[in-house]
Amino acid sequence: MKKDTLSPIIIISAIAVVFVATIMDGTSPMVMFKPAPMLLIFGGSILASVAGVMRSDFKAIKAAGKKVMKVDTVDPQRDLDTIIHFTEVARREGLLALEKAASDIEDPFFRKGIEMTVDGIDPEEIREILEAEIDGLEDRHKAGAKFFTDLGGFSPTLGIIGTVIGLVAVLGSLTNPGQLGPKIASAFTATLWGILMANLVWLPISNKLQRASSLELTSKRLILDGILAIQAGSSPRMVQARLQCYIAPKDRIDTRNSRNQEDAA
Repeated sequence: MKKDTLSPIIIISAIAVVFVATIMDGTSPMVMFKPAPMLLIFGGSILASVAGVMRSDFKAIKAAGKKVMKVDTVDPQRDLDTIIHFTEVARREGLLALEKAASDIEDPFFRKGIEMTVDGIDPEEIREILEAEIDGLEDRHKAGAKFFTDLGGFSPTLGIIGTVIGLVAVLGSLTNPGQLGPKIASAFTATLWGILMANLVWLPISNKLQRASSLELTSKRLILDGILAIQAGSSPRMVQARLQCYIAPKDRIDTRNSRNQEDAA
């Protein structure tokens, strides 16, 4: 399965743009790296976000963190091709002929559905079981995305808190004008890091996870409808017409015609 690594590259590029803009403005990027503001933004945001989740959500958050770097690319056309192939096999040789094919399916959700079909489980029970799997998957995805959304919400607020703390220190140093410049710069560095991390890192990651979740859930629903169609004995042409609604028109391929052309060649 292909991995989508575009988001990390874009996020790093966006942060690099900020540093380049800082240099072009005649300021050294090193002025941004102050321990106290960075500790407040990173440590405070993470702790505040963790406080808003359950211990049972940690696995989902960990899985979401892994997806940040490499998200599995969903290919609904590939799933449709497989379902149509299984439909043809089932109509030609019977549902039991799918038992061997099911062992070669990588997707546990898809394999489970085919195995239940081969076992002759009632279609409504299959629908209930697989829909419960989809609901559970959606809940886990929401927990992971929510963590990064919370990070995006807390970072700017903590940045403001850091600025207020810094300005309080500035007011305490009015009798020493020589310290005012560095302390004011340190105060506003917290706001800078809070806004930067929220808008260039945390919220883009959350949006990517939500989009990836939407695509994966759509793929699972396509598979669910396909499995029920196979069990119902629908024709390959009907299955293709029904399931192509899950695929954008520009990405649709007439699987059956393509296969016929290959056979003719």
